[in-house]
Amino acid sequence: MGFKEILVGVAGTALFFSCGSAQEKAAEDTATKPNIVIIYMDDLGYGDLSSYGATEISTPNIDKLADGGVRFTNGYATSATCTPSRYGLLTGMYPWRNKDAKILPGTAPLLISTSQLTLPKMLRGQGYKTGVVGKWHLGLGSGSVDWNKHISPGPNEIGFEYSYIMAATQDRVPTVYIENGNVVNLDPNDPIEVSYDENFEGEPTGKDNPEMTTMKWHHGHNNSIVNGIPRIGFMKGGESAKWKDEDMADHFLEKAQSYVKSHKEVPFFLYYAFQQPHVPRTPHPRFVGKSGMGPRGDVILEADWMVGEFMKTLEEEGLVDNTLIIFTSDNGPVLNDGYYDDAVEKLGTHTPAGPLRGGKYSLFEAGTRVPFVVYWQGKVQPMVSDALVCQVDFFSSLASLTGSAALTDDSQNLLPAFLGKEKTGRTELVLEATGRTALRKGEWIMIPPYRGAAKIESVNIEIGNDPNYQLYNLTNDIGQTDNLAESNPEKLEEMIMDYTAIFGEPESKVEEVVLK
Repeated sequence: MGFKEILVGVAGTALFFSCGSAQEKAAEDTATKPNIVIIYMDDLGYGDLSSYGATEISTPNIDKLADGGVRFTNGYATSATCTPSRYGLLTGMYPWRNKDAKILPGTAPLLISTSQLTLPKMLRGQGYKTGVVGKWHLGLGSGSVDWNKHISPGPNEIGFEYSYIMAATQDRVPTVYIENGNVVNLDPNDPIEVSYDENFEGEPTGKDNPEMTTMKWHHGHNNSIVNGIPRIGFMKGGESAKWKDEDMADHFLEKAQSYVKSHKEVPFFLYYAFQQPHVPRTPHPRFVGKSGMGPRGDVILEADWMVGEFMKTLEEEGLVDNTLIIFTSDNGPVLNDGYYDDAVEKLGTHTPAGPLRGGKYSLFEAGTRVPFVVYWQGKVQPMVSDALVCQVDFFSSLASLTGSAALTDDSQNLLPAFLGKEKTGRTELVLEATGRTALRKGEWIMIPPYRGAAKIESVNIEIGNDPNYQLYNLTNDIGQTDNLAESNPEKLEEMIMDYTAIFGEPESKVEEVVLK
């Protein structure tokens, strides 16, 4: 099916150029192109939504997207952790190709080269305004950031005309918002200092001053205390610029809504990156206790409400019919990820990973198979799709949608699958978790041998390490309970050959999984 036929089938008329002269293409009115919004959750599991089978929690606003669009059952992030997944989404490249694409500290330099073609750069070339609101976690500056001056390079240098972000994660310093490279509300008489190596003299920490904390740390999160919450890393100063954690979701929502309202006359791309349900889970008081599952469940309900309010803005501005919305998550779920917050104790019968094995940090399915929805009111018909798709494919697919010829080696044009016009997607996919890789091909997945701990005890998640090959048929065994490596040597050999063609000979090696 060609590009023109896809658009005719979806919209009733060919909205964008697909053939004709270069002059006709140049003269095309960009206002006919759809707005594009990617809503990106943080640590949301495959089983965390009622539209994906959850029965102990209700997410009606996200479900409206899932029930009204294409709900994918085989939709993947590129990695089981946050920074690499975001790298893959914005570059159209597998993160394992970049040795620095790993969980970054808040002081890391910008991971994406300013000379690299990115999703926002490609869309700007097609006449789009581009903005990012929310979690960044892809590094800033060139290695030594002065937070009291303009911070560059960052999102604005890799294609985003507007950026309103936090530098890394909610549990890492600096705990400030950054708008277009400048810390918001910074008092020059109270400069910010940040270190991930040593504390500043006289500054309290979660480890040494537990009496000053309102949230108890479990592992790793015992450095500077901000708003009663001990963080990763040390920070001094910047009091007027520090965020209020329980207001963060509302704050980012307001920025996303403002972006939509101020760009409604032109096609825009908004990358709206939520912080929920990543730790520290700090629901606004109006959501506290609403889920019965503690703060983790509460912030999922909070995020669902935010999605609903954002959709109301699109409707009120008359944009919902011409906005393609992609909803997904950066990796799978984790319960105790550094704080005691009742995520385990109040879980009840809820299963964040659904029927999948593993979770965040894991090469098992729950690490990278995530909620994945494409919604375009009136253009995409509601359906459930088993097509194998990945966030790395957004680049080539959205290029095709908007008339760009841009491609990357790893990103495939799956536009027909994303729009529900075809039920087939990729034939194979490389998955990654903390530097380790596995191969999904058709209904099979092969995990090479990895020595080391089979489970991260602090987070209680199986990560897929085994000294032997693992081979699973995901159609018959979605929970990966039956390793068929010995009973199906022919399929194993085929998978090893395909893996070797990409990586060379697999080696059984020790992997130290670093959560920071």
